Amino acid sequence: MRVLVLFLLGIFPASGAGKPASWRVRFRPERLVNGAPIFFQVKTSSGITSLSGKWLDHDIYFSLDRASKTWYGIAGVSLETKPGSYPLLLEAEAGNTRTSFRKLIRVGAAKYPSIAVTVSKQFTEPDPEQLKQIAQDKTVKQDTFRTVSAEREWAGRFEPPVEARISDVFGTQRTFNGKVQSSHQGLDFAVPQGTPVAALNSGTVLLARPLYFEGNCVVIDHGQGLLSLYLHLSEFKVKEGDHVQRGQELGLSGSSGRATGPHLHIAVRWQGVYLNPETLLKLDLP
Repeated sequence: MRVLVLFLLGIFPASGAGKPASWRVRFRPERLVNGAPIFFQVKTSSGITSLSGKWLDHDIYFSLDRASKTWYGIAGVSLETKPGSYPLLLEAEAGNTRTSFRKLIRVGAAKYPSIAVTVSKQFTEPDPEQLKQIAQDKTVKQDTFRTVSAEREWAGRFEPPVEARISDVFGTQRTFNGKVQSSHQGLDFAVPQGTPVAALNSGTVLLARPLYFEGNCVVIDHGQGLLSLYLHLSEFKVKEGDHVQRGQELGLSGSSGRATGPHLHIAVRWQGVYLNPETLLKLDLP
C-alpha cells in the first residue's frame, strides 16, 4: 500500500528561538473514510522528548521507537463523521522548546450495505426483567470503556482472530424484525460452535463476562486508547486482568447473546469510536 508522506518545513519553536523544525508525517491508509482506523508516524528534524496530538476532538497517544526515532500513534474516524477536511494538530517538546504542526486531512464517505435480520423478540421487545439486565450491562460497559490506557501495548500487525470467511462487514445498516435499526459496528466471521478465538494483538483483558446483547464477551485494552471486543462466545479461556499476546486463545466461538446462529463478532473501539476491523487487519504496522 502506498504511504502518503507530508513534508512541512518552517514550523517554528513557540519561543521563537533556534532553527525552524521540519516535520515528516505519514499516515495509513492513504484514503481515509468514515469508520477507518488511522496509523500515524511522526518524525522531526530535532530530537523531541514528548509528542501529543489532537484529531477530531480526541487525544492521540504517541509512543517513541528509539531505534528509528519515530513516534507512532493510533487514531480513527467515526461512522458519523461527514466528508470533509479535518485538522491534525501536533505539539512536540524538546527541552524548553515547543513546536507545533497543523495539517488538514481529507475524509471521504464509505459505502456500507443494508440488510434485514430476524431475531428472537426478547432482543427487540425485552420485558422488564430483561430491561433491568440491559441497564446493568450498560453500566458495566461504560465502566469498561472508560478505561483508556495511553501506553502502547500492541506490537506489530493485528492478526485475524480465526481463519474463516467474513460473513458480515462493518458498517452494515441492519433492521431487526422490521423495526429496530442499528449499524453493525464490527466484523462477523462464519465459524462453527467451539472454534478457538485468538487475540488480535497483545494487551490486557478488561472484561470477560456474559452480557445481554453481546453474550459471552471479552474486551482487550491494546493501549493508546484502542480496545478490541470478541462477542457471542460459548466459553472463556481468559479472565479479567490477564495479559495476553497476539494469537493467544481467548475463548471458543458460539451463539450467546443477540445472535442468529454460531459465529464470531469482533469490534475495534478507539476512545469511544467504533472502527472497521477489516481495515486495521490490513495495515502493516511496526
